[in-house]
Amino acid sequence: MTASHLTLITGASRGLGRAMAEQLLQARHMVLGISRRPEPQLAELAQKAGAELIQWEQDLSDPVAASARLSAWLKTLDGQRFDSVTLINNAGTVGNPAPLASAVEAELSLALRIGLEAPMLLTAAFLGATREWRGARKVLNISSGLGRNAMGSQASYCAAKAGMDHFSRAVALEEAAAPNGARIVSLAPGVIDTDMQVQLRGASAEKFPDRTRFVSMKEEGRLDSPATAAAKVLKYLARQDFGHNPVADVRDPA
Repeated sequence: MTASHLTLITGASRGLGRAMAEQLLQARHMVLGISRRPEPQLAELAQKAGAELIQWEQDLSDPVAASARLSAWLKTLDGQRFDSVTLINNAGTVGNPAPLASAVEAELSLALRIGLEAPMLLTAAFLGATREWRGARKVLNISSGLGRNAMGSQASYCAAKAGMDHFSRAVALEEAAAPNGARIVSLAPGVIDTDMQVQLRGASAEKFPDRTRFVSMKEEGRLDSPATAAAKVLKYLARQDFGHNPVADVRDPA
């Protein structure tokens, strides 16, 4: 099978990332999933769909190694093969919610490496390696409302997502002036019932006073399933105006 669309997804083994990978494979995209561990069920789905799936075991806490591997791999491909190539920076971590004054230094560093440094380095590698490819080039950064509205005991996550928003704005300016420039969007995907939500609901009420807010959202049925959220995100990715606003929300009108 010759794929005409290549999509690269970080954090593809669970949650929103896995749901996006499933739906893209069903649409017969070639998918590169980058996660700490492979997901056997994705491989089964790809086989049934007749789609090409590659899974990398890659720890994004070492973003220099991850970006070097991505750059080298992309350079082995025939860029003329693809009508489009897309990088989806989805991986992130909320860590252990706590006030900054009582945070663990190593956990803060890890959250920022995975949530901000890795997306920046992977985006740089992606843009450089695909510069001469013929097809449409897109970068979709999965952001959060917490990058735009601060919350106590979530300083590292808020900072990573706010940084993701702003580096997307800067890259959008650069790519607008480049031949076959990539379109980039930092997208808030809505509130999703993933492992991150479980972490927030299970956090210490003393260290994370907003815990009750997340418990209420679950109890009141205000969370999208990963599959529902993935469909909304991929629909936004396919919009004709994708990239017009480099910082956006999945609920923004077309």
